[in-house]
Amino acid sequence: MEIVIKQNHGQVTVFLKGHMDSAAAAEVKNELSKRLVLCGLINRLTCDARELTYISSSGLRIMLQLSKSYPHFSIIEVQPDVYNVFDLTGFTKIMTIERALRQITVNEKDVIGSGGVGTVYRISDDTIIKVFREGTTIDQVQNEIAMAKEAFVLGMPTAISFDVVRVGNQYGLVYELLNAETLSTCVKQHPDNIDEYARKYASLFRQMHRIHVPQHSTIPDAMAREEAAVRHISRYFDTRSVDLMLQIICSIPPCDRLLHCDLQSKNAMMQGNELMLIDMGEVGFGHPLLDLGHAYSAMVTLVGDYDQIIGMPRDYGKLLWEKMIAYYFEGCTPAAIDHRNAQIDAVSTVRNFSWLALSDSFPEKVIRECQELFDERIYKRRDYLLAISRTFSDWTL
Repeated sequence: MEIVIKQNHGQVTVFLKGHMDSAAAAEVKNELSKRLVLCGLINRLTCDARELTYISSSGLRIMLQLSKSYPHFSIIEVQPDVYNVFDLTGFTKIMTIERALRQITVNEKDVIGSGGVGTVYRISDDTIIKVFREGTTIDQVQNEIAMAKEAFVLGMPTAISFDVVRVGNQYGLVYELLNAETLSTCVKQHPDNIDEYARKYASLFRQMHRIHVPQHSTIPDAMAREEAAVRHISRYFDTRSVDLMLQIICSIPPCDRLLHCDLQSKNAMMQGNELMLIDMGEVGFGHPLLDLGHAYSAMVTLVGDYDQIIGMPRDYGKLLWEKMIAYYFEGCTPAAIDHRNAQIDAVSTVRNFSWLALSDSFPEKVIRECQELFDERIYKRRDYLLAISRTFSDWTL
C-alpha cells in the first residue's frame, strides 16, 4: 500500500494506492495515525480511492474510525469492485462515498446552450450532456437528478438523466433524448412554425402551474430560495439596492404550485410532438408569477450574449414569448393581459441580477455589466416597480 497526503488550509486528502488487505491495513492505520496529527487542524478529510484495488474488513474498520474522528469525512473516486464492498456492508448509508465516474470529452461537440450553471452539448444523435460549472458539487448534481424525478412523478414530461460523468474536473449529466432539439433550435430552424411552438410552450407552463406540490415533497420553497439569492448578491450591490429587490420579491403571494424557475426555450426539448423539461436544478414550489418572471428575464431582458445563452436571435425569442404569454392567458381581456405582463416584468427585473447567486465564479466583466444596468432597470423605475408589486396580491389562482 502507498499513502500520499496533501493538505490545503485545513482540507486534507489522503490518496490510497494498492491492495488494503489485513496485513496492509495495520500499516495504513499506524501511518495515518502519525501523519494526520502532523497536519494540525483538519476541517475536512477526504480519502481519494481511485487507485485502491481492494479493501478488507480491517480496512473498513479504519474508514469507520476516520468517519467518527472527522465529521466532514468522505471517500471519493471509488472503483466499482471496491464500491460494491462499501455498498454491501452498508457503509454507503452511514458516510459519504462517491463512486468513480467515467470520463468523457466534449471537444468539438455542438453546444446546445449555456447559462449560469453550465453548458449543454449534443454528444450523439440521441444523447445530450449538461456540463456543470467548475466548483459544482456532487450534492448539487444529485439534487438536480432528484428534482427531475420528483417533477416526473408529479406529472411533468421531464427528461431523466441516466448517468453522472466527469468532463475533465467538472461533473456532467447525460440524457437520452431521441431525435430531440431544444425549443430554441426549432424556432431558429423553422420560424414559420413559431405560433405552434408558442402554443406548446404555453401549454407546458400551464401544465406545470396546475400542479400542487404536496407538503411531504422534497421540492424546495422557490420564494425562500429567491430571497436568499438576493441576500447573497449583497456582495455586489449596496444595502439600498438589495432592500429594493427584496421589497419587490416579498410582495409575491405564497402558493404551492410547481415551478421550473428557469424555463427559457433552451430548457425545453422537442421530442416528437412533445416538449420535455431539462435543467431541473432550480425547481421549486411557489406562485407562477415567480416562474414567469424568471423566464421573461431570460427570454426578453437577458443580460449577456443572447444568441449564445438562449440559442437563437433575440427578436425570435421576444416574439416567441409574446405569443406564448398570449396563449398562457388565453381568454383574458387585453387589459388584463397587459396588467399581468407588467407584474411579470417587475419580477423579472430582480431575476436580472439574482441569478448571480448561482455561482461565485462569474467573470468580473459580467458582474460589472449587471451593476451598471441596475440603476437603469430597477432604481430609476423604483416608484413604478413598487406600485406594480403592490398589485401582486390580485393574481389569484
